[in-house]
Parts: sequence; C-alpha cells; structure tokens
Amino acid sequence: MGRLRVRRDVNRIGGLLLWGYAASIAAFYGIVWWRTRADSQRAELPLAERSPSGGAAQWPHVSVIVPARDEARNIRRSVESLLAQDYPNFDVLVVDDASSDRTPEILREIAAIHPHGIRLRTLRVEHLPAGWAGKPHALHTGAAQAEGEWLLFSDADTYHAPDALRCAIATALRQGDDLLSLASRQELPDFWGRVLMPLAYMGIAMQYPAAEVNAPDSPIAIANGQYLLIRKAMYDRLGGFATPAMRATVVDDRDLAREVKRAGGRLQMVDGRGLVSTRMYRGLREHWRGWGKNVYAGSRGGPLFYLLMVTGLPIVTVVPLALLLVGLLTRRRQVTAAGGLASGAELAYRVWLDRDMGVPRPYALSQPLAGVIFTGILVRGLWRKLTGRGVEWKGREYR
Repeated sequence: MGRLRVRRDVNRIGGLLLWGYAASIAAFYGIVWWRTRADSQRAELPLAERSPSGGAAQWPHVSVIVPARDEARNIRRSVESLLAQDYPNFDVLVVDDASSDRTPEILREIAAIHPHGIRLRTLRVEHLPAGWAGKPHALHTGAAQAEGEWLLFSDADTYHAPDALRCAIATALRQGDDLLSLASRQELPDFWGRVLMPLAYMGIAMQYPAAEVNAPDSPIAIANGQYLLIRKAMYDRLGGFATPAMRATVVDDRDLAREVKRAGGRLQMVDGRGLVSTRMYRGLREHWRGWGKNVYAGSRGGPLFYLLMVTGLPIVTVVPLALLLVGLLTRRRQVTAAGGLASGAELAYRVWLDRDMGVPRPYALSQPLAGVIFTGILVRGLWRKLTGRGVEWKGREYR
C-alpha cells in the first residue's frame, strides 16, 4: 500500500508538472502574440503622401549612404532602385569598403549608363583603421562627405519602391522625427529563409516591441539599418559613428537609435513593407553566420538574459513537439494531451506569424527545426564571447 501511495503521489506531481509546463508554453505564445501583434498591425505610411507633388525647393536635400563590401550580387538592383526615386532633391553615395569582387565595376557601369547616374558618387575605402568595425566606418566615411540635411543609411541588399523616399521624408517632417526607420519586407524565396526568419523576427519583436521603441518615455530603442533616416543635425550633434562607443559596434542601427533617444530626439519605427524590401541571407550557411555576428551584442537583457534565451529557446520550440511525439508513441493520454496543448499553441502562433510575413502555411511545422538551429547560433555566439574570439563577418574579426 505504501509503494502504491508513493507511486500515485509521484504520478500526481508528474501530472501537475506536465500540465504546468503545457500551460506555461500556451501562456508564453499568447504573450508573445500580444506583444508582437502591435508590430504586425502598424499602419503603413499614408497613401496620400506617396503622390509626387511640389518642386525640389519644397523638399530637404537627402544624402543616401550605402555601405558595400563585396556586394556584386546585390548592388545593381539596390542602387538602381535608389536612383529611380521620384524624390526631387537627393544624391546617392556608395561607400565601397575594399571590395574584392565586381562591386566597383558594377558601380562604374551604373554611373555611366543609368539615366540618373549623375546622382551617384562612389567613395573607396582601402583600409579599415584600428578600433573600427567595417560598417560604422563606411557609414562615417559617407556621412563626412554628405551634403544633405537628412541622411538615409541603407543596405546594399535592399530594394526601394520609387515613392519610398518621398513618403519617408514627408512622414518624418510631419511627425517631427529626428530618426525615422522603416521596417522592410523580407524576401524569402528559399527554404531556409522561410524556416528561420519568422523565429528571428519573434526574438527581435519580443525584445524590442514597436510600441515601446516609439514611446518617448521608454529607454528601449532600435532601428532597422536597412532603412534609417536621420537628421544630419542630430547625427552631427551625437558625434555620429566617430565616437569611441560607436566605432566598433556590430549593431550600428540599434546603437545609433539608442543614442538619439538618450539625447532626447524623437525616434519612430514604422511599417514600410510596402516601400522597401530586402533579402538578407541565402542558404543555411549565410543565415548561420549572419545572425551569429550580432546575436550576443544585439541582446538587450545582458548575460543572464542571454543564458535564459539559450536554455529557454529549445524549451519553447523543440520540447512541445517532442512531448507530443512521446505521448503518441507510448500511448499515454495525459502526455499526449499536454504535448498537444503546448504544440498547438506553438503552431497557432507560427501560423499567424507566417501569414503576416508571407510565408506558406506548411512552414509553421518547421518551428522546432528553427529552434534547434537558432539555439546553435546562440550557443556559438556565447562561446565566441567567452573565448574572446569576438565577431567574424566578411573576412574581418572584431574582438
């Protein structure tokens, strides 16, 4: 009788823990959905502001700065879309950061044959000075040569609709922004992009909810380096990327946004998916290395929160399905039911997120796979931090 009672007590405790876990997972995805729901429901920029009107004198001069290091695959589409802007008063500066591929040749071709090639200037950087990271130095180099009242920092893998700049400037002027950043549409034509990008978005949106980013009284700040529009006066006031705190950053967009907010500037992140798109990485290797370069530095919770992510990510992405499979294979109804609840919550959230990002519905089943891969990325980021290896990107190491 004693052994039977102990077994019942153990089963009861085990059942409570099992259902407690399942309920926690359901609550977790409910909270994540609530926090990221505001991001997906951000209103797009007003359509009325997309209509070309007025002459160049009515619009401030904008200098578009694009850092490019070995971007032969992307640079033509990006620069040509920038040159095709219907905005009347802008120029484009591409900072060629010691590229060893066809990037310089392609830029020369664009300048020679594009109808608006006269707007394009190319600045060549041969060597990276000590104490700098590549992208901040390229942006600093471009900003130092810029003549515009506003600076637009954009990546070489972006595509811009013709009315993107006009719409962004009109919005920034109307709102009185010092920094306006557009969330871009992610182009995901390949398998690994569709598997991994939704989970990456979930992690970013959890740590940097748009409502708090846009709230002046919140310390949380972030911007999208794919489209970051800033007043030149504010940039100069902060010291730009030349300050010691900014020279070596590998999360230049987040850190610049944070400095603007600390200085009392107005910061806004808005939905620009109808105006700007980007294809960040191609293939598993690029995703692995690309997300790994800033996964540690980009976490806003410090070392303890990072350790929580390392341990917690597989718990919320892999264990629910594993629990369901164990229950089905062992025919244990309680385990199956608890696993079904946890997996159902995970699947429901991923279906919603995939729909918002334009990912086909069957990819929702890949959430556990994405969890395994991103856990590996997190572990690798922590290992490189602890061993002093720092960050490696495009042939450079930053310690």
